[in-house]
Amino acid sequence: MTDARRLGADEATFIAAVRSGDAARFAVLTERHRRELQVHCYRMLANYEDAQDMTQETFLRAWNKRESFKGHAALRTWLYRIATNACLDFLEKRNDRTPVLSELPDSGSDVLYLQPYPDRMLPEDPQESVVARETIELAFIVAVQHLPPRQRAVFILRDVLGWPAPTAAEALELTVASVTSALQRARVTMREQLPDRRLDWRSPAAHELSNDERGVVQSYIGAHERNDLDGLVSLLRDDLRFAMLPDPGTSVTTAKDAVDGWVTGGLFQRGYDDWRGIATTVNRMPAAALYLRTPDDPEYRLFAVALLHIVDGKIAELTGFDATDKPWLDLPPTLQAENVP
Repeated sequence: MTDARRLGADEATFIAAVRSGDAARFAVLTERHRRELQVHCYRMLANYEDAQDMTQETFLRAWNKRESFKGHAALRTWLYRIATNACLDFLEKRNDRTPVLSELPDSGSDVLYLQPYPDRMLPEDPQESVVARETIELAFIVAVQHLPPRQRAVFILRDVLGWPAPTAAEALELTVASVTSALQRARVTMREQLPDRRLDWRSPAAHELSNDERGVVQSYIGAHERNDLDGLVSLLRDDLRFAMLPDPGTSVTTAKDAVDGWVTGGLFQRGYDDWRGIATTVNRMPAAALYLRTPDDPEYRLFAVALLHIVDGKIAELTGFDATDKPWLDLPPTLQAENVP
């Protein structure tokens, strides 16, 4: 047994649905956990699309293993156990996309499969939402990827979800001693990888953007719309950390290098000079969705999403993601020119 508890209403209803073969009721009971399970899979995998797939795999495995559920653990715990092991099985096969370490562990540039996570997909339940928001920033997600898969699972189950050691050990088929040892090693690695601003991953992250952050995002968008390179440069700290994923070659550690790369790449030159932007939040961070209109195209098309870490009114970290053909970001794929100010 993983939980010393009475059979709850959800567990009793779930067992009744299993016994009666009620697939619809089974779906209702498991579907309510989708968002939190998807965030869990995202922490494990750092890739939104893979997290979606493994959440579906979790529900499939849960259906196939439904007869094994006896109510000894909470239904939620049982689903998390299945999701964790589905992710571990997936990670064993992801050999072609293993992290490539660089000198920028907190920028995201060393995890080539990293994708941003849409804020709209965070859990709606207030308690679950707080946990998700505290551990969804890119810096945290990237740091977790430096842990070996099973150690990663231990860390997430113990320090993020707050599971007791015996519960985590049973879920991963490990001894309590092994779980305790793995957690100690994981904590050391996390503190090595996390930037100074988030050494305590259990501290609440800001839930709302400050006026300062909103102003910088709007200024960042405005500089693009005006083709104002000087204005863009004025928003950057000299020690800016920049990466444009999934291209690891873009990683730089100074504002000058970033600007030199943009100029060389033709930013604000013909074909890359008609921009519009939308302020948003991704991974609970301020972000700008940038739309580009090429000559003779009547529409602005989603081009990139830039996640900004802002310190004292300046952009300290800028992580860009190729956003073309990425409808899961919950952003409009195009903007009509006549509807854009």
